Amino acid sequence: MTAPAAPFGRVLTAMATAFHDDGSVDPDGTARIAAHLVEHGNDGVVVSGTTGESPTTTVEESGRVLAAVKDAVGDRASVVAGVGTNATAHSVELAEQAAKVGADGLLLVTPYYNKPSQAGLLAHFRTVAGVSDLPVMLYDVPPRTVTAIALDTYAALRDLPHVVAVKNATGNLPGTARLVDLGYAVYSGDDAATLGYLAYGGCGLVSVVGHVAGERLRAMIEAFLSGDHTEALRLHTSLLPAFDAMMGVPNYGATTAKAALQLLGVLDNRNVRGPLVPLTDDEVAALRAGLVASDLLGEQRN
Repeated sequence: MTAPAAPFGRVLTAMATAFHDDGSVDPDGTARIAAHLVEHGNDGVVVSGTTGESPTTTVEESGRVLAAVKDAVGDRASVVAGVGTNATAHSVELAEQAAKVGADGLLLVTPYYNKPSQAGLLAHFRTVAGVSDLPVMLYDVPPRTVTAIALDTYAALRDLPHVVAVKNATGNLPGTARLVDLGYAVYSGDDAATLGYLAYGGCGLVSVVGHVAGERLRAMIEAFLSGDHTEALRLHTSLLPAFDAMMGVPNYGATTAKAALQLLGVLDNRNVRGPLVPLTDDEVAALRAGLVASDLLGEQRN
């Protein structure tokens, strides 16, 4: 069995953006996160995605964050810039900036809140992807955006050769096979469902739990793709407490990622921007318990 092509690498983490206590962007802290990820199993990072709190950052801040990550990562990993918003002109501005700063690819989420038609989605994606020839990963996440990308829309976008991948967080695992048939590289957008996506032809993962479990997630994916499904399932099962602790609580995402990074010693705070609020001490204790149960806190401490 030949492993499916993975244009951005097998394991990417949608990385958090560090903030100072006064709420300003912390480029040095963000660079530490990127370096930590690359040194612990990730062969790509996604900057300014949902976990990077992109709805709360300005264009200028996004550019500084991307530059800091590029400097920290160099040529050790792919750097994908999140440029998706609910305004096409805003996304174009971010995409132009990302190309100028030197991103290796773009992540383009379905416009949220507006509820555009499929014709609107197609026009949006074409316009933003047309800014450069950087490879594009579409991001389909209806629980956050309401609107799902229809198969016909995916098919129509195949005339853009640099729209190459999908981060699939729809929960429609069988639909992965149809996207693969259209020529897309499909990445799981849900840590706990990664094995299912792989079974239907997926190529890898864009993770949140990768902030603390990149090496084990890589081992799981490699085991599955090599045909050792028993080992892949064992590794997946070992991560269930971490999945629950980081993704199975109401205040999850950037909040749990930053608290986990603080527990690892990568960050010295867990600051987030409103409307998010940082984890409470009790929530951090529960997170710690989940990570300890998955044997993660000891194995990846810097």
